[in-house]
Amino acid sequence: MVDSEKVIVVGAGPVGSLAALYAANRGHAVEIYELRSDLRDPSTTPLNFTRSINLALSERGINAMRQAGQSKLIDHVMAATIPMRGRMIHGRRPNGDLYEESQDYDVHGRSILAIDRGGLNKRLLDILEEMPNVKFFFNHKLVGADFGKRKAWFEVLRKDASAKHQEVEVDFDLMIGADGAHSAVRYHMMKYTRMSYQQEYVDTLWCEFQIQPEDVSSRSLPSSKFRISPNHLHIWPGRDFMFIAIPSEDGSFTCTLFAPAAFFEHLEADPRGSQIPTAFDKHFPGVTSLIPPEELIASFRKNPHLPLISIKCRPHHYSSSVVIVGDAAHAMVPFYGQGMNAGLEDVRILFDILDKHSRTADSSLAVEAGSLSPAAARASQRGLALTEYTAVRVPDAHAINDLALQNYIEMRASVLSPTYRLRKALEEWLSVYFPRLGWQTKYSRVSFGNERYSEVVAKSERQGRVLVRGLISGIGLPLIAGGIAMYFRHRRAIEAGVRGLLSSATLYMVEQYL
Repeated sequence: MVDSEKVIVVGAGPVGSLAALYAANRGHAVEIYELRSDLRDPSTTPLNFTRSINLALSERGINAMRQAGQSKLIDHVMAATIPMRGRMIHGRRPNGDLYEESQDYDVHGRSILAIDRGGLNKRLLDILEEMPNVKFFFNHKLVGADFGKRKAWFEVLRKDASAKHQEVEVDFDLMIGADGAHSAVRYHMMKYTRMSYQQEYVDTLWCEFQIQPEDVSSRSLPSSKFRISPNHLHIWPGRDFMFIAIPSEDGSFTCTLFAPAAFFEHLEADPRGSQIPTAFDKHFPGVTSLIPPEELIASFRKNPHLPLISIKCRPHHYSSSVVIVGDAAHAMVPFYGQGMNAGLEDVRILFDILDKHSRTADSSLAVEAGSLSPAAARASQRGLALTEYTAVRVPDAHAINDLALQNYIEMRASVLSPTYRLRKALEEWLSVYFPRLGWQTKYSRVSFGNERYSEVVAKSERQGRVLVRGLISGIGLPLIAGGIAMYFRHRRAIEAGVRGLLSSATLYMVEQYL
């Protein structure tokens, strides 16, 4: 993609905005189409009807923004984050005392970062707005696409419901679909390619709550506005459900209840809501001292109870004209904190591959030979690039989707398991004292590196097998060696005893047979 082309991006969230930035930095004419109003407007209603809010930013997302060619972007983003060095597990001891137990994410002290989604999105859109080759089209709904002719049709939504909606036709060279789990781009793409598609709703709903900041004077330390540690992701595990809290810059915490639908139905059936604080006291000890019971009840009733969806599909492209990224390609449950990070990484990998193919000489030779027009040659390059992108990214997208589902079990239950803690401690010990082995926990590989997700899974499974063999060797071999030593020390007595047992067993079988 050396020469300028027209790239349209559907979806102006963080992933779509970053894709637009990558394309614009390469000199393309970029148009961004968004179903909603300007996302920087506080009155714009989010698609899930919540302000949902804080996200966990880790190395993959940071690396994608670092390579976007806008140093002021990464500087601004990093300045607006709160480092979370680990999980803070909350619970109640058998004697009734409340406790907090910190579990660091990484033995080397690395942290993930809490960031406000709206602030990140605003910064990306502000940078794009300053670029002369970028145009915005808010309140535009994708209603049709012809990916053979590279045409799309958008309905212009009016605030006045009685007004007649206008439909516009748009030509493009490449469409990038970043329009979320219920993607219109993916829907229209399915008409052109034989897409394998899997959608799963897990038996868990979620609802949002808030821990308000402390009321402190302007002279107080910045950290005094937080009612609990701001440098942790707080978890109240409950085996079948959990409650989490993520810090915000203003001292508040965005909290989320994850629980089976039956748990929500039970609480919804109480007309007065009195069972809500009682359930929190039982399952999430200490929360009612941070969120007053009346606020718990009000939030539970006001905020929607939303489902969690996991989506896998293949391929992620069609021909040379369209590709989907982010949740449009691989919506996942939020339990690994990788949804946005994986989407931002999609953008980096997509444009790395597009750049690589733009540098190849095959199509240039074809143009020189007169067999292809320049536009056809660029389309040929792009088609090869998108095919490679699907081949590379689909296994990784499926891997992180699976990891996210598995991590729900870890967060709500395994964090309390001695087996989980033992493996984590062993892997961290090996990472510190035997660094040449390249040993890391699975979480560290996912959150603090840029290895392919599928390779992370393979390495973690291999490490697990090695640990099991090591434990067997460490425990089993001494027992075997001790048994051998015991045999030679008391060989005559043992052999006499064995002969006696065999004789008795033989006599018993003969008697039974007769």
